[in-house]
Amino acid sequence: MKRLTKEQVLMLHSQLISATGGTDGIRDEGLLESALQAPFQTYDGAQLYGTLEEKAARLGFGLIRNHAFLDGNKRIGAHTMLVFLAVNGVWLVYTQEELSDVILSVASGEADDRILLDWIIEHRQ
Repeated sequence: MKRLTKEQVLMLHSQLISATGGTDGIRDEGLLESALQAPFQTYDGAQLYGTLEEKAARLGFGLIRNHAFLDGNKRIGAHTMLVFLAVNGVWLVYTQEELSDVILSVASGEADDRILLDWIIEHRQ
């Protein structure tokens, strides 16, 4: 399984901000590290998020909810989740409205990482 590095996520964030507007930069480095490491946590030798889809959901959720960046947390959460899936050979089929709806639900606290996981599974190609 391929993981995205912190440097790659920072580059993706800078590119998103450049393309769509907003303020580039990190608000809290610890929260960024937490979001990037959480999907790969283990307990007693077992992975907490065992499947690629679970890891992607946790990654997207953490980036959206941790607010580690000055701006664009929802955008980078969605984008990083989709890039992580793609570099690992998983493609989703969805409309922009479907993606926006689930990401906004996560951001507002209406949806958790399990709902995001269900969305990924439902939209897997």
